[in-house]
Amino acid sequence: MPNPIISEFDIIFAGGGSTACVVAGRLAALDPSLTILILEGGQHTLNQAAHVRPYKFTSHLVPTSTTMTFNVGNPSPRLNGRAPIVPCAHCVGGGSSVNAMCYTRGPASDFDDWAAEGWESENLIPLMKKLETYEVQPDRPTHGYGGPIKVSPGGCKLVVSEEFIHVGTTYHKRQYAEDTDDLKTCNTYSMRRYIDGTTGKRSDAAHNYVYNQAHNANLQIWVGKRVKRVIFQDKRAVGVEFTSDPVSCPDADQSSSIVKAAKLVVISAGAFGSPAVLERSGIGAEAILKRCNIKQLVDLPGVGENYQDHNLVSTPYFAAKGTVTMDPLYLGEESDVVVQKNLAQWKIDGKSLIAQNSSDAKIKWRPDDDELKAMGSAFQPRWKEFFQDRPDKPVALSSLCAGSAGFSRILPRRNYITANYFTLYPVSAGSVHVKLDESGQEGIDFNAGFLDDPSDIVPLIFVYKKTREIIRRMPSYRGEVPIGHPHFSQGSAAVCGETTGPADLNAPDIIYTAEDDDAIDRYIRDRVQTTWHSLGTCAMKPRADQGVIDARLNVYGVTNLKVADMSIAPINVGTNTYWTALVIGEKAAMIIADELGIECQSSWKSPQARL
Repeated sequence: MPNPIISEFDIIFAGGGSTACVVAGRLAALDPSLTILILEGGQHTLNQAAHVRPYKFTSHLVPTSTTMTFNVGNPSPRLNGRAPIVPCAHCVGGGSSVNAMCYTRGPASDFDDWAAEGWESENLIPLMKKLETYEVQPDRPTHGYGGPIKVSPGGCKLVVSEEFIHVGTTYHKRQYAEDTDDLKTCNTYSMRRYIDGTTGKRSDAAHNYVYNQAHNANLQIWVGKRVKRVIFQDKRAVGVEFTSDPVSCPDADQSSSIVKAAKLVVISAGAFGSPAVLERSGIGAEAILKRCNIKQLVDLPGVGENYQDHNLVSTPYFAAKGTVTMDPLYLGEESDVVVQKNLAQWKIDGKSLIAQNSSDAKIKWRPDDDELKAMGSAFQPRWKEFFQDRPDKPVALSSLCAGSAGFSRILPRRNYITANYFTLYPVSAGSVHVKLDESGQEGIDFNAGFLDDPSDIVPLIFVYKKTREIIRRMPSYRGEVPIGHPHFSQGSAAVCGETTGPADLNAPDIIYTAEDDDAIDRYIRDRVQTTWHSLGTCAMKPRADQGVIDARLNVYGVTNLKVADMSIAPINVGTNTYWTALVIGEKAAMIIADELGIECQSSWKSPQARL
């Protein structure tokens, strides 16, 4: 039977992404009498193939997808006049329901660098362990073995990934380890995934924190609801105003409704949505609000500033005939023979390519002395200022994709491999604010900031060269896909094209001329994109330093209003951000439970066990 409609809840979450699911689920399990409402603009993901079958993650990135919002940035001269497009999740579970499921954890020192009381790594490591079941190795001191989120090798191993690791450990002379996510290790090859090793399903926040509490009528999720603003009484948050979401519910009545919050409103709408909700509520910089005809409630100029991301480049290569890749599944319909064969196996034991995200191998890379020298002088100040005395901080993360991934719909059908690499601590930052267009409709004023600082492009140029050297030594390599590489002049040693086989492991590296370097520079600026790791726009910093929230997640200048999602990160993190979002959720649940006088227990058993 449907849940009864309630006009007032104890706690309202504006947004139903990864962090919101963690916080709401934990609180509901701790105190099932709490009435909790999650308002999510997108639709449900419960047991839907596109969300639980790992191989289907690429389907969310097609232009017609309604499970993503495609945020278009302002054109940038640093990107050769290009307007970057940054997708963010638009469904229950947020990024955890649509991401590529790459399990990485950044250095523990990332949290220490936040300089926020209670968020030090020593306080968060127990929560990192609490949230996961690490199915890779037993008895690892920083990993957990009884949490809701499963971490495993996935459904099957891919030979190309083993080749990548072999070349990396021989030619590139880096080590391999089963666990490079111990909160400190760099320069070592490995890869794990957010996939349940038993069922072969995606391990997301929606299914593992909230959908498994369907028996609790006090925990409700209203989908297709776009939060317009927070309602205040004397600067105390008392509810939210919402409408039907125009994307997921295009034919629904667009009139506004209000739902009251007796105890707390938590904004959890992500790096784009959370600052927008605050600004529409009158919290932000005066100039921003004035141009949108919004009456200012609190002068908080940090709202929407400090936008950060990781800078990603993907470069495709031809793979030998017979190489096992994900390409047949990326392009195949459900009726395709290859898809059906793998699906049948997956339904039996949770194995096969269905339980694959195509990435079995990665390295969190730091340059050695020779590599640092080859990178030139432009990166030296950044290296000395940030990386040199922090040996746990990687400069970039490089991984191999067994398939064409983002190129699958523009390349001829055959087998491909793709190098994905992104910088983890770029200097550049941008901003995202609400604006009104000429017709009075709301839009976003989004400056991504990609490559604004000249040091940010240097590692990307170097890693293009280094990953090319690694991949061209792999037995499955059959050349570069020219349209996915820089355009080098004829006669250059770097010219790209199809070949009949790999280079010898001991072959000399390609020598690039100054003209070749210019071509790579243009290529990076034309191709660099988001890693879907947007953060920082409601930063947890002192108010005088353009902070938006304090260490207890309270929005400055008002009461009963918190923010909990990746927007609170004050600086970047050296990892895929799903993990960070989960940690933020676990910490937020503890903070809120403490303030409500609810006792927190140390481990997750099950919702029925009342935690």
